[in-house]
Amino acid sequence: MNRAPSDGPAAPAAPTVRTVLGDIAPTGLGVCNAHDHLFLRSPQLPGRELADAEAAAAELSAFRAAGGAAVIQWTPYGMGRRAAELPRLARESGVRIVAATGLHQAAHYSPELLARVHGDLAGLFLTELTEGIGGTGPRAGMIKVAGGFHGLDRHARHTMAAAAEAQRATGAAIGVHLELGTGALDVLDLLCGTLAVPPDRVILGHLNRSPDLVVHRTAAEAGAYLAFDGPSRAHHATDWRLPEALAALADAGFGDRILLGGDTTTAAARSVNGGPGMPYLLGRHWERLARTLGTDLVAQFLTANPAHAFAAGWAPTG
Repeated sequence: MNRAPSDGPAAPAAPTVRTVLGDIAPTGLGVCNAHDHLFLRSPQLPGRELADAEAAAAELSAFRAAGGAAVIQWTPYGMGRRAAELPRLARESGVRIVAATGLHQAAHYSPELLARVHGDLAGLFLTELTEGIGGTGPRAGMIKVAGGFHGLDRHARHTMAAAAEAQRATGAAIGVHLELGTGALDVLDLLCGTLAVPPDRVILGHLNRSPDLVVHRTAAEAGAYLAFDGPSRAHHATDWRLPEALAALADAGFGDRILLGGDTTTAAARSVNGGPGMPYLLGRHWERLARTLGTDLVAQFLTANPAHAFAAGWAPTG
C-alpha cells in the first residue's frame, strides 16, 4: 500500500524573519538597521536609560522618514526591553522590529537575577523564541550573547552554550556583542567549533571598534556575518577606518557577509535628542560609504545581507 505524502519526513520550512508582529518573508525586511536599541537599561549606564516609549516612537518615525524599513533590537533579557511596547511601535511607525532574547555580560545584571535564570538559560531563550517574551509578549527573532575583552569568561561560556542549544532547536541567529570588537575568533572557536553552531547563524557585532583586517577576513572566511555598528563614534575608530575595512572585505569576495547598524545606547544619542541616532545610518554614513564602495554594495549591506542573516527555518520544537 502506498504511503501518503504526510508519512514522509517533513519538508524544511521556508526561511522567515520573526518580527514582533509575526513572521515575514526575508525579502519583506527592506532597508534594515541590523543592530540598534529602542529600549535599554543597565547599571553600567546609570541615568542614561532608553526608557521613553514616545521618544522611541519619534526615533522610529525619523528612521522611517530617512528610508528605513526594519530595526533589529539587540536588547536581551533583563535589560529593559519593554517587549510589550514593540508591537504597537511597529504598527504605528510602519517599521518592522525584531526583538532579542539572550543574556549580556554579567556586569549588566544583579547577582539575584543571574542566580534565578542561570539554571535553565536554554529553556528561557527557547520559550522567548517560540512562545513569547514574558509569557504573553511578542516572540523573539534572534539570540543576543556577549564576549569579554579579548576573552571569554565562565559567564560568557555558559551563556553561549545555552544560546547554541536554543539555536539548534530553532534555527535562530545568534548575535554576539564583542567587547570593543575583540575576541571574534575565540567566539567562533567556541560557538562554531566546540558547540557546532553553523557559522552562518553567527553575527559578530562591533567589529568596527577593532579595525583588524586580518581578524575581519578570517571571520568572514569562516562563514560568519560581520556587523559594523555604531557609526559617528570617532573614539572607536569607527568612521575614519570603516570604508577601508569594508572595501578590503568586499574586494576579497565577502561583501555578502557585512551588516550595518546604529547601536544607539543612550537617550542623548537619539536623533530626536540631538544625537546621530538611527537616521544617521541612512544619511551621512550611507553617503560616506557610497563614495568609497558604490551605492549598490552599500544597499546590499542594508537589504539582502540582513534578510539572509536574520531569516531562519524556525524548526518545530515540540
